[in-house]
Amino acid sequence: MRIVVHGQQAFGKAVLEALLKRGENVVAVYVAPTKPGAKADPLLDAALAANLPVHQPASYKDPKVWEEFRALKPDLQVMAFVTLFVPEDFLNIPTHGSIQYHPSLLPAYRGASAINWPIIKGETETGLSIFWPDNGLDTGDVLIQKKTPISDTDTLGTVYFDRLFPMGVDAMLEGVDLVKAGKAPRIKQDESKATYEGRCGPGNAHIDWGKPWEQIDRLIRGCNPAPGAWSKLADNTVKIFDAKPIPATSPKGIAGKLGEIVAVEADGITVVCADGRFKVTRVQADGPKVGAGEWAKSAGIEKGAIFT
Repeated sequence: MRIVVHGQQAFGKAVLEALLKRGENVVAVYVAPTKPGAKADPLLDAALAANLPVHQPASYKDPKVWEEFRALKPDLQVMAFVTLFVPEDFLNIPTHGSIQYHPSLLPAYRGASAINWPIIKGETETGLSIFWPDNGLDTGDVLIQKKTPISDTDTLGTVYFDRLFPMGVDAMLEGVDLVKAGKAPRIKQDESKATYEGRCGPGNAHIDWGKPWEQIDRLIRGCNPAPGAWSKLADNTVKIFDAKPIPATSPKGIAGKLGEIVAVEADGITVVCADGRFKVTRVQADGPKVGAGEWAKSAGIEKGAIFT
């Protein structure tokens, strides 16, 4: 079966290498265009290392791009982390169409921030879907789904890199096998259960210290490592990546103003919220991520300073 791999970044590279390792006939690779001054995409590097033809169209609406794709005589397009819109007619050029990875249990959490939102919203489970893409946003029929729990200490990083990434590579291989065997299902998504939260960006990541600790905790974890939950200290934006909640057993346990730093120690700072405190241990201000205690010392942060 003639396979075209389409994707980018580390996940795209991992899928390509997994297919090549087991001897699949990958005939070409499509990669997101390289931005001026940016490092080469890991998938691009892997494709060149394997001496595979590489295509980087800026748009998939160009008839010449379609002709180029048809000339490859593809049987299946395997889409691993694709951000450009690809029209359905292009997706259907391969003999068996195209299959795509999405890091949620579709139809829940369609869109670009499908890992952030389940954590932020307090879900106890998420997963991945391999589906048949169409012209909609993650609306195509489902081929495979895999589930994984979300613990009360999981971050975006642990859910993705520890589980959804490796599970996704295996699921894409499983999807290829099902297509080759002629046993690949097409399960309609239940539109009544569909959710879409939009991209989780800096505007969604602002910490409101007047919220309950559980909401703040989920926000910090769901934005770690990106986009990074943040708060203002004077005129400086401080991103908070690691913070342990300390729920108050009584109102006296709060003992401070909302957002107030009530302790500055070598291993971190302690900040007041609506119903408890947080021991913040890793932050980013003007430079790289550092220990919160180290940052407080270098920036001259003292007890009584208030995050807003």
